[in-house]
Amino acid sequence: MLPFTTEFPKGDFSVMLHKERESNCVAYAEIIFGNAEIKDWKLATTAGQNLKELAEGEVFGYPVESGMGCFMDVDTQNSLNELEQRLYQNKGGDFMGIYEEFFHDYFFDENGAIDQYAFLKPAKDHPGTIFAFETGYGEGFYASYIAYDKDQSPVKIITEFIEIS
Repeated sequence: MLPFTTEFPKGDFSVMLHKERESNCVAYAEIIFGNAEIKDWKLATTAGQNLKELAEGEVFGYPVESGMGCFMDVDTQNSLNELEQRLYQNKGGDFMGIYEEFFHDYFFDENGAIDQYAFLKPAKDHPGTIFAFETGYGEGFYASYIAYDKDQSPVKIITEFIEIS
């Protein structure tokens, strides 16, 4: 996936998961960059995406096939891509995909589900961290939204799986 076009602050920030009460499923995940008052929300976009091209009710987002979403910066995504290539080269035809080879053991063991999220490092020599989490009821197509302050600086980003009120 391409990075979002918004320039986000760099550093360590709070991340939160919000759950739907009835199902205990993750409804949305967020990164909080600051505590300024939110003045506007916008759909997160990547290069080449134009909000004016969307019909009413349509969103830009990302597909999920493994029931898991992630927050990470571009450098960490590159590190994850390098890990995937190394695993593929080492395992060849036995390579089962990055989810099975890297993520799965943090979420499941022989007894079933362990947790709904994990902080992961794709490389020991890279400082980047992945915040990986379950996506609502699982597979689907999900949008992310960015909250901005009065100066149009990002205050938070959320990725939504289940609409809650």
